Amino acid sequence: MSGWLRGPRDRVALAFGDRAVRYGELARLVDAARSRGAHEDATRGNAGAAGRKADAPGAGPFVAVPAGSAPVDAVVAVLAGLARGVPVVVGADASAAASFLTGAPAGTELVLTTSGSSGAGPRAVRRTDASWLASAAPLAEAAGLGPGDAAVVAITGPLHVSMHLYAVLHALWLGATATDRRAAATVAHATPTTLARLVDEPAPPPHVIVAGAATDRALHERASARGIRLTEYYGAAELSFVAVGRGEGLRPFPGVEVELRPTPAGRELWARSPYLALDVAGAPGAMRRDARGFATVGDLAAPLDDGAFRVAGRGDAAITTAGTTVLAEDVEARLAAVPGIAAAAVLGMPDRLLGERLIAVVELAAEGPGDTALPQSLLEASRSLPPAWRPRRWYRIPVMPRTDSGKLARGRVRAELEAGRLDELASVAAEAAS
Repeated sequence: MSGWLRGPRDRVALAFGDRAVRYGELARLVDAARSRGAHEDATRGNAGAAGRKADAPGAGPFVAVPAGSAPVDAVVAVLAGLARGVPVVVGADASAAASFLTGAPAGTELVLTTSGSSGAGPRAVRRTDASWLASAAPLAEAAGLGPGDAAVVAITGPLHVSMHLYAVLHALWLGATATDRRAAATVAHATPTTLARLVDEPAPPPHVIVAGAATDRALHERASARGIRLTEYYGAAELSFVAVGRGEGLRPFPGVEVELRPTPAGRELWARSPYLALDVAGAPGAMRRDARGFATVGDLAAPLDDGAFRVAGRGDAAITTAGTTVLAEDVEARLAAVPGIAAAAVLGMPDRLLGERLIAVVELAAEGPGDTALPQSLLEASRSLPPAWRPRRWYRIPVMPRTDSGKLARGRVRAELEAGRLDELASVAAEAAS
């Protein structure tokens, strides 16, 4: 049976919606699906269990797990495919899955589709099962979770998102119960956006493992005030785990070597580990490798004391204005902390004199119909920013778009702005920029 299933047969393994499955039943479901798939492979020959065309490059059987699949069914399909030794494509139907497997490198076992935050279109991260399984014990140690401790792990997002699928598999590796029932959870996996909601729930989980974006100081303080212990990690679908920490600063995840390499935009974070993906399909340059086995997705990091560092944001979100490089994430964090602002996105737009000018798009926490005045608190916060950080124009968006993993979908914000679908916040933008 799969290396992910380690719980006692009579313990509940999965509890989603009104369906609960114990480890013994889950093992039987996986074995039945594996046998059924193997029989279909033999019957259909080289066309494959999911109907892949025999003349496609690298043609052969595979398992497609479409987005929106019921959680228990999705987990069974993933584990059964891995047990059969065929690639499992998560987040795609059979037709799309076949295209994501075209030209896949040898050893591809898991293909994780993601839209990313740039809006450039879907991409597929292709990796081995072992590259995920190898990180299970180090994550348990870093988070203070012990195999067999009967934890109840809350999963706070759809399983076609890699961090949530991994959270379920890790819970099974622990012998714990993975569930969407937050009230019963002893630990939860969440993005900062979801954590902000958990903090306000009547009975939040006592331990939250946070990933997907940086967690600001204010959210740390709110969680601490509710008695929530945070374990924060930085990673990417392409790199898997890179760094982990509690409180200020992150340090390399066990088994990871990190280098911060100077670039014009700042120090670019490179990592070498057994957890890296094989490659990325559909997004040339999304993951760059060097001859020494290090890889990067273009994130920047700022070194702190004693070998710790802070992830500063994606290098492609660096804006050069009047000769100064500004990271959009830094300005967004300052603006989003302003009372009355639910979320902020900062973009760089071409400017004849400045090179690029900063544009701020904000989601207001509370606003009246047709209100296009810049909130006074936001104006005051803008004046407190360094001059190069001050947005020259301001726009309002009803709801800030995000990816399935909770990251700001900056590409979609830009598309809305360029299409003229956003209201400009009137009257004081020029004053804020002065």
